[in-house]
Amino acid sequence: MLARVTLIALAVVFAASAAAMAQEGAPVPIRIATEGAYPPFNYVENNEPAGFEVDLGRALCGAMKVACTFQLQDWDTMIPALKDGRFDAIMSSMEITPERRRRIAFSHRYYRIPAALIGLKDADPPTPGALPNLAGKSVGTTASGEFTTYLEGQAGVTVRTFDKLEEADLDLLTDRIDYVLGDKLALSAFLTSREGAACCRFVADLPVDRGEGVGIGFRKSDTALLGRFDAAIAAVMADGSYDRIRSKYFAFDVK
Repeated sequence: MLARVTLIALAVVFAASAAAMAQEGAPVPIRIATEGAYPPFNYVENNEPAGFEVDLGRALCGAMKVACTFQLQDWDTMIPALKDGRFDAIMSSMEITPERRRRIAFSHRYYRIPAALIGLKDADPPTPGALPNLAGKSVGTTASGEFTTYLEGQAGVTVRTFDKLEEADLDLLTDRIDYVLGDKLALSAFLTSREGAACCRFVADLPVDRGEGVGIGFRKSDTALLGRFDAAIAAVMADGSYDRIRSKYFAFDVK
């Protein structure tokens, strides 16, 4: 009982101190939450949050000239914890969707993984600046979703669907299909494997509708904070900071 009373007292003192600092104009760090379980975007290293989103978050705070702290939060309770005031922002690969927009506000997109086409190394490359001609070709992809929808809208394409993208990769490897269309990050993992590196290469990015991308989540009442982050995202993309951070984790553009 005494321990509980002590913890409650400490919490009250901490809250009062934070409020006093804010009233006196002392900077209060912005608290950013991430899951820490989705490498390379966010993970735990030496008991601390790390990864692309943590590095980018630090750059955004640097652009705003504010102090920030990063904390781990379970994915399933991420939005409720934000709304309860346990932290101020979410940077945890949270895709912007209409359903989530009804619950929280989002910054501008800070990343979106493109859709890519891979083929055998002897496949004809597309004309520079043009999309590859898929008419008469067989293309493997996952059984449902935006990739299948895109391919079904292309004239003359034979669409082969698979439960897993890895199964499509295997059919490409054994020359049963001409191409594979999928998430570029997932396909990168295949192309850097021993088998994938020997057989195959990227052919082109394709204009598949992959939604709005990933944004920073905020409480709907924090419009000023959201605006500051939007300005910081634009600043780090303009001054090259974003690309320097991105290149540590991805060999391709994710803006």
